[in-house]
Amino acid sequence: MPLLQFDTTLTLPDDEKRQFTDAVTDLYAEEMATTTGHVAVVVREHESSNLSLGRAVDGPLLFLNADVREGRSFERKRAFALAAMELAHERFGVPEANLKVVFSEHAGEEMMGVDRVGGDWSRVEE
Repeated sequence: MPLLQFDTTLTLPDDEKRQFTDAVTDLYAEEMATTTGHVAVVVREHESSNLSLGRAVDGPLLFLNADVREGRSFERKRAFALAAMELAHERFGVPEANLKVVFSEHAGEEMMGVDRVGGDWSRVEE
């Protein structure tokens, strides 16, 4: 039950946000070997003065805080991070220096919806 939270200085039309969240959901499912039904994605737009990154160059900023269930390999997390950053770079022109991803891992039982509580992650057929 991941929660993928994007904070950005971009200003995007609703249809572009929806296309982006749909694409991120699909990338997450592909790279993290899961289904899409439980993936939550948030896009928060900020004034440029509200976000900062020491190495940033001119252009928009985009940060991803990915709250995920513990158990996935570094390689899976890195593959998803790179795919998400590439998507933002290609789709919106965010300079690579202005992209950042941070993962926070949680026990499955710490991730819940009204209808379910997450369990431990286990590898599916790859």
